Amino acid sequence: MLRLPLSLMSPAGPRARLSILIFHRVLPAADPLLPELPNAAEFETTMRWVRAWFNVLPLPQAVACLDSGTLPSRAMAITFDDGYADNEELAAPILQRLGLTATFFVSTGYLGDGCMWNDRVIEALRATRRDRLDLASLGLGAFETTGAAQRRAAIHAILKAIKHLEPRARLDAVAAVEAAAGVGAPPRPMMSDEQVRRLREMGMQLGGHTVTHPILTRLDRDAARAEIAEGKRRLESLLDEPVELFAYPNGVPSQDYAAEHVAMVRECGFTAAVSTAWGAARASSDRYQLPRFTPWDRTRMRYGLRLLDNLRRDEQRAR
Repeated sequence: MLRLPLSLMSPAGPRARLSILIFHRVLPAADPLLPELPNAAEFETTMRWVRAWFNVLPLPQAVACLDSGTLPSRAMAITFDDGYADNEELAAPILQRLGLTATFFVSTGYLGDGCMWNDRVIEALRATRRDRLDLASLGLGAFETTGAAQRRAAIHAILKAIKHLEPRARLDAVAAVEAAAGVGAPPRPMMSDEQVRRLREMGMQLGGHTVTHPILTRLDRDAARAEIAEGKRRLESLLDEPVELFAYPNGVPSQDYAAEHVAMVRECGFTAAVSTAWGAARASSDRYQLPRFTPWDRTRMRYGLRLLDNLRRDEQRAR
């Protein structure tokens, strides 16, 4: 039912549009604190929808076809950001079983025993045995934490408040949240080096995502360049092959990265990069600011209609 309108909006050849999906995690079971994240069964269901509607290509191949005007109709690529262990444990086997592929963008500084700042906040709220968190020292007031809904609201407010702080100030704020929650060391949800290698052995692609996932616009030029370049070097050393694709952390054009960072990515030797702006790429798109999107809908029809609507959207770029 949706293949015809999708084909009309995303034809083959020079007028083609490339839809790029973005995911972060696939969970073994539903999580009351992270209801927006798919569990394995939900992810497999949506990937079956995608397989029925789209021609899914590896992102490097899709970019090359976009350059040469040879994309098939209803072209799509699938991506994951950050480098969570469940990408290798759950997502990749589902994709492989369905004959699909994806590109996994990895922040190398967390591989092994790392935990990203946002996950430290989430896990502090999950683990706390306190019914109330006083975060007045952060200018956030107090939060009730007696139920899942209250903990979700607290997580949302805290992440929103500290996301765009300077990196050191953000880590200090995370430590303050953990102290108020009275929790110990956070879990270690990220991939190991060996899991990264296994993804490649499974036919998946790997891409750069900096070292520590900073908001690039909050760094000085030298620090931003080092994050981009060192992440690339670490992955290339790990995989023993060139890494040519990059994803901007957080990825909102002009807010999280600027034109100077686009230039840095190009100068560091990447051949293409992706943002988190909605829309679908076309021949005229900046190869270093390819848009990505994921529907949040739970039913087949709404999911497909959201993807169709995304094909109509104009791209946003950092200028």
